[in-house]
Amino acid sequence: MTSPAARTALDLTADLPVTALEDLYRDLHRHPELSLREHRTAGRLAEQLREAGYETAEGVGGTGVAGLLRNGDGPTVLLRADMDALPVVEDTGLPYASETPGVMHACGHDLHVTWLAGAARALAAGRETWNGTLLVVGQPAEESGQGAERMVADGLYERFARPDVLLGQHAAPGPVGFYAHSPGLIMSASTDVDIVVHGRGGHGSRPETTVDPVVTAAHLVTRLQTVVSREIPAKDSAVLTVGRIEAGTRHNIIPSEARIALNLRTQSEEVRTRMLAAIRRIAAGEALAAGCPREPEITVGATFPVTVNDAETDRRVAAVHEEVLGAGTVLDFGPVMGSEDFSHLAQGGIPYSYWFVTTTRAEVWEAAEGADLMEKFLAVPSNHSPHFAPDLATVAPGVRTLVSGALACLER
Repeated sequence: MTSPAARTALDLTADLPVTALEDLYRDLHRHPELSLREHRTAGRLAEQLREAGYETAEGVGGTGVAGLLRNGDGPTVLLRADMDALPVVEDTGLPYASETPGVMHACGHDLHVTWLAGAARALAAGRETWNGTLLVVGQPAEESGQGAERMVADGLYERFARPDVLLGQHAAPGPVGFYAHSPGLIMSASTDVDIVVHGRGGHGSRPETTVDPVVTAAHLVTRLQTVVSREIPAKDSAVLTVGRIEAGTRHNIIPSEARIALNLRTQSEEVRTRMLAAIRRIAAGEALAAGCPREPEITVGATFPVTVNDAETDRRVAAVHEEVLGAGTVLDFGPVMGSEDFSHLAQGGIPYSYWFVTTTRAEVWEAAEGADLMEKFLAVPSNHSPHFAPDLATVAPGVRTLVSGALACLER
């Protein structure tokens, strides 16, 4: 038997304006904006919310959007979409590819905004079917880890309403038609680390008069690969990525310093602390072995927390998703190493459910190398790829997941 929330969600989304939503998506994709510069994107979302009858404000936390719809007594449910794009040169070949040089919606946030706009309209149009309050949030700067905290610090909950539950979703690679839930840990923590190796510069023809920080940095990059493989227990998941190494200005100049940028992915504070200690120890040791004139500078930068779903909330939302989208469409792949700032919205322990929507176009999935699902999953373009291009067939289902999730948490 279908639950009331599922039946209502199917009724409210039976006649979605799919063509208009696809046009909105194409427009957002053509005009991507980097973190805290999402002015046009925010304006498009705010326009959609005002037309649907929401009390709407822009500029929350910088470029954030908040829309409030009060509909009698009942719980307050927050629906969130992030809005920012990435400094990626698009290479999809799409007719609606980015028109902003060097910037691309390579993570699907344009699709998130489209889903949110469609869900907000559907829920507003069917307000006679539920009671409570909807707080719809267009969040800036997810990619830099700043947006959620900035919106909360700017009084999001004091100015509008404090939610009883948070709901969010993210586009992901995989054949269209699957929804990944995990009733607990679903995404990992992320930590950026910057290292400056100090050497003694000089002429490339006389290396004996210098302390070459490039060589030291190269040894350091290699040695850092042992942190996960030799210092973290096999039962614990962790990733250490060297994302950037910079040094020098000309072929024949040995520079005075080299810079290394790292990113860590961890699923516990214990592992994170252990990795940071290892990085400091290894960097100091390599600098000492090379005779560097100073110890390396190590700076811990941007961090993202772990994303841990409230088990009861996530199971309730996953159950209605399977009713609405079909048996076998909801899967639990366990936690991933990607990171989010969504949980910063859960100030004071607000329960939440966060899930993934697979979006790979059918022709891309079929053409991908591999004999099974996991091999193909590794072969198709993923988030942050210049080839990442979600299938427009996911527009309507992504609206239905938000609508049904909200109805599962609201009162009739």
